[in-house]
Amino acid sequence: MFTINIYLKFAIIAACLIGGIILAFAFGFWYAFPFLLTGLVFLASYVLLGTVQSAAQLVEKSNFVGAQKRLDLTWKPSWLYKPNRAYYYIMKGTLAAQMKDNEAAEKWFITAKNIGVPSGNEAAMVELQLANLMAGKKKWNIAQNHLRAAKKQKITEPQLREQIKQFEKAFTNRGQMKHMQGQQGGSRKMRRMRR
Repeated sequence: MFTINIYLKFAIIAACLIGGIILAFAFGFWYAFPFLLTGLVFLASYVLLGTVQSAAQLVEKSNFVGAQKRLDLTWKPSWLYKPNRAYYYIMKGTLAAQMKDNEAAEKWFITAKNIGVPSGNEAAMVELQLANLMAGKKKWNIAQNHLRAAKKQKITEPQLREQIKQFEKAFTNRGQMKHMQGQQGGSRKMRRMRR
C-alpha cells in the first residue's frame, strides 16, 4: 500500500494550506482552490487514518521506540476511522507488550476488542494476546475463555493458526504439569503419613 512519510505529509498540508490562503488573497479563490483542496484532502487523511500504517512499518523493522513515537503523532485517536482506531489500539497494545508493560497492553487490547476489529485474523490475534497476558497473571480460566474466542474466529493466516495451536499446546501442558504436581504432592503426603 502506498504511504507518504508523515513528516512529508505535514509539510504538504502546511504548504498547500498556507500557499492556498496566500494565493486566494493575492489572485483570487479559484487560483488557490487546487492548493486548498490538496491540503484539505491530506489533512482529512491524517485526521481519519492517523499514523497507524507508518507505525506498523516501523514495528515490522523492530523499531518499537520509533513506532511508539509515530503513533504519538496521531492527533485525536477518537476521530480515527473505526478500523484504523482499532488498529491504533492494537498497535499500542503490541508496543506495550514488547516493552513488558502488561497492564497497559491489556488495556489497549481490550479497547481494540471493544471497538471491533475488521477481520477474524485481527480478532483472533487480540484474543490470543489477551489469553497470553491472562496466562502470565495465572488467570487460567480467563485465559482459556480468550483462547476459545480466538479459535472461534475466521482465521486465514496460517502463522496465526500455528500460534494458536502452540498456545493451546502450552496451555494443555500446563494443566498436565499442574495435575502431575498435585499427584506428586499427594504421594509425598502419603509417604510422610506412612512413616
